[in-house]
Amino acid sequence: MKCFERLVLEHIKSALPHNMDPHHFDIDEFRWAQTMAFAVTEINRDPSLLPNVTLGYVLYDTCYTPGVGFRAALSLISGRDERFQLDESCVGSPPVLGIVRAMLQIMRRFDWTWIGVVFTDDVFGHDAAHIIQSELAQSGWGCLAYLEVLPWDRDPAELQRIVSMMKTSTARVVVVFEYGMHLIKLMDEWVDAGGRVCTGQEDLGTAESTLLDFDLRQEYNVYKAVYAVAHALHDMMQCVPGRGPFTGHSCASLHTIQPWQLVYYLEKVNFTTSFGDHVSFDENGDPLPICDIMNWVWLPDGSAKIHNVGVFKKSASGDEELILDEDRIFWNFEINKPPRSVCSESCSPGTRVARRKGEPVCCFDCIACSEGEISNETDSTECTSCPEDFWSSPQRDHCVPKSMEFLSYHEGLGISLTTISLLGTLICAFVLGIFIYHRDTPMVRANNSELSFQLLMSLKLCFLCSLLFIGRPRLWTCQLRHAVFGISFVLCVSCILVKTMVVLAVFKASKPGGADIMKFFGIMQQRGTVLALTSIQAIICTAWLVSASPTPYKNTQYHSDKIVYECEVGSTIGFAMLLGYIGLLALLSFLLAFMARNLPDNFNEAKLITFSMLIFCAVWIAFIPAYISSPGKYADVVEVFAILASSFGLLVVLFGPKCYIILLKPERNTKKSIMGRSATKT
Repeated sequence: MKCFERLVLEHIKSALPHNMDPHHFDIDEFRWAQTMAFAVTEINRDPSLLPNVTLGYVLYDTCYTPGVGFRAALSLISGRDERFQLDESCVGSPPVLGIVRAMLQIMRRFDWTWIGVVFTDDVFGHDAAHIIQSELAQSGWGCLAYLEVLPWDRDPAELQRIVSMMKTSTARVVVVFEYGMHLIKLMDEWVDAGGRVCTGQEDLGTAESTLLDFDLRQEYNVYKAVYAVAHALHDMMQCVPGRGPFTGHSCASLHTIQPWQLVYYLEKVNFTTSFGDHVSFDENGDPLPICDIMNWVWLPDGSAKIHNVGVFKKSASGDEELILDEDRIFWNFEINKPPRSVCSESCSPGTRVARRKGEPVCCFDCIACSEGEISNETDSTECTSCPEDFWSSPQRDHCVPKSMEFLSYHEGLGISLTTISLLGTLICAFVLGIFIYHRDTPMVRANNSELSFQLLMSLKLCFLCSLLFIGRPRLWTCQLRHAVFGISFVLCVSCILVKTMVVLAVFKASKPGGADIMKFFGIMQQRGTVLALTSIQAIICTAWLVSASPTPYKNTQYHSDKIVYECEVGSTIGFAMLLGYIGLLALLSFLLAFMARNLPDNFNEAKLITFSMLIFCAVWIAFIPAYISSPGKYADVVEVFAILASSFGLLVVLFGPKCYIILLKPERNTKKSIMGRSATKT
């Protein structure tokens, strides 16, 4: 193209008239005519193309009236040689169809989605605007900021209005479809560059202006069109008689050629210009488009220059190619980078696009995804819900596993309860050691040492069973925790109940006629009673586990972003029967101990049992509403607390005074002191 530009410019400059009214001179048509003349001269000088044939041409002035040119072209094609009367008026603008393939690709190249469009009020402008609007609508890629019609009357006030609108628009890229000099005027107004005003005194042959510093793509098209006709004529002359494409395999004669015969060969031309560009036509007879990408550069002195920075081509196979040398592009910004032209910035992952009512699709708001929903793509139109066991990240751009909540050994509350449980177990073991070591003393022997040993062992189980409520619930821990808890406490309360019954039996036996009662409360009978009472609880637990066993359960009702692991009781009736049976034995022990609270021993075991059962019942009565109202792991905390509180209550009340006497008041650990009568009440 550079070589072509140099040759054509020299030819045009040499042909420019020196004395001409610039207001009645169409520089575009003059350039096209001179380009045709240049091409004809070049073809005539080429010995390999149309040898022995000399091409000629005749030029007519259409007076800038499109109808005249159209009628002349139709006359040529129809083969009729007629004269046409020119119109008296030489005003008007030629209708030129604009094809926008290249412009859209440039927009996509620089990611311009918010485009301002200004077009002339003619066929060219309206068709171009319609095509670009349709293409953007079909692709869904971008949208128009506004459509403004550029008037033909060049009214300065109207131009200023359009320029003001362009400056205030949110679009940073404006596409102008214009045929003629409007664009130059509009660009001058837009960038306040001024200059380039014709006075009528310029010498067009020597002037350095944008009239000669132009894109020669249209001239190059004229050049290729002349060569296409020459190649069609050349191919026609190569026809062999009897093998021609026409009726009877005839050939066309150069002297009697018909326009339709030339069109036949014209459709089939396929050649490459001396400047390296391929020329052919598609199935519709349209030439393969090739567009230069021109960059309008403003120079420091206020003048402008046009640079070729790329090309857009379409091959015969339909492939489109945009070649752009971005390093050569001049951007009129401080950072010298392409502008960013979007109505709304892209919505980042974690948000979704919310269209603004009544505005183009490129204008939208970015709404953050709700909790539990994510979007992991840019400009996502909707948020997707995370799976059941997952939750949205803080950025709402990906799903993360929900945090698991349960009473853990690693958290402060779990560590504290575990420590207290083990401490209670150690205290039970310590007290058991004291009782074993002092088993022959009156204090231990007078308080039914065997039941005391069993009671301490059951209390150890009560302390240890609380550990089953700590840690991640599993099937075996869910099944064992309530079973071990129920059996341990029934064993504990059964020992207390039997102990209370033995105290009453001893008192009855000391009265006349009561000697035979003790045969019902021997060692074997005591063991059997405790075993029988405990077996009932074991049967309840077995039936519960077999019919509706407790199982681990992922509860998502308490927290949307957490999974609360808990043990589902399975059967509420089974759980109620387990607690009810413990309560029944505790209530019975309390009543019997209350009846024996005034027995005349100095060390009255019944008083201690009464007080311990009072604490035990109070703890478990308070447990029920607290357990029901506590969510998740806190229900386990309440139950563990009730287990530890009731266990410590029994341990301290029943064995605290005895250990005090055994360890700190050994002088009171005598039969006389223990069996002595209390002061008579008045």
